Amino acid sequence: MLRNGLIILLVSSAMAADGPLPEHRHTAAPPGDQVVTSDSTTCIIPFTRAGNLILIKGTADTTEGNFVLDTGAPGLVLNLTYFRKYAASQTTAEENGGITGSVRSANRVQLDSFSFGGMHYYRVEGDRISLAHIENSKQVKILGLLGMDLFRHTEMIIDYRKNLLYLHLIKRKESVSYHSAQLDDTTAYHTVPIELTDNKIITYGDMAGKKLKFIVDCAAESNVLDSRLPAKVFDHVTVTRRVLLTGSGTEKVDALYGDLRDIQLGGGKVNSLPVLITNLEQMCTAYNDGCINGMLGFDFLSLHKIGFNFVNQKMYIWK
Repeated sequence: MLRNGLIILLVSSAMAADGPLPEHRHTAAPPGDQVVTSDSTTCIIPFTRAGNLILIKGTADTTEGNFVLDTGAPGLVLNLTYFRKYAASQTTAEENGGITGSVRSANRVQLDSFSFGGMHYYRVEGDRISLAHIENSKQVKILGLLGMDLFRHTEMIIDYRKNLLYLHLIKRKESVSYHSAQLDDTTAYHTVPIELTDNKIITYGDMAGKKLKFIVDCAAESNVLDSRLPAKVFDHVTVTRRVLLTGSGTEKVDALYGDLRDIQLGGGKVNSLPVLITNLEQMCTAYNDGCINGMLGFDFLSLHKIGFNFVNQKMYIWK
């Protein structure tokens, strides 16, 4: 979002978490199954938008309100403002890097129940941090973030045009064969492999003979490219202006804004993609298997209807 020359980039809590989150504990659930109950194996969830963020109504115990869909966060994140009375089950003081500086790790709390749409979770743990920077920039009350651990047994399709989220809980017997009827016409979309690493979505692109590693983050308002990449990559970038970044860190940093041309993702080619260019070195501490080369956020995801099968580790990009 560009506001008076200032880019507000909402950096996901994935950059604040102290490595991968522990496995959530549940009652009455088969081993490894995060979802305890659901009203239906398939649900259609309407969402609203705050700028470029997807807001979904949810209930944490008895507290109801807006949660941001954030595939860049490893799991459930709760806003400290509204969950102060919960006793912390685990606290860490270590700081890790984000785009705009270091951000303090969260402490962990446990909810008796959490639900949104037709999905229900029990005895679910969440990281508790301040989300005041998001609320202040969007002028909307936000209870928390819906991170990847809540979705890793699902197929998710996001339709930005209709403001609808299609969610299907994939049962064990469906793990190989299931796909939505929206995927029946295989000529309508490209399939791109993804990896789930520490509950983060990783995909790869090719440009100028170099393989680029991206995190896919629904809560990043812009696409980001690491300024440390080789010069041959930036031969495919047209810089249009200089901007200032703010995020969940305390610092503000300069960045460049421009258009990235001719990047290959899976079987499809993206002719032009708006990107921010900044140094991502401080983010390396958030990834156990090394640094990333960039982030794919709203400016990429909203160009298409987009889908994810987290069980089979595939991303679907409609043409």
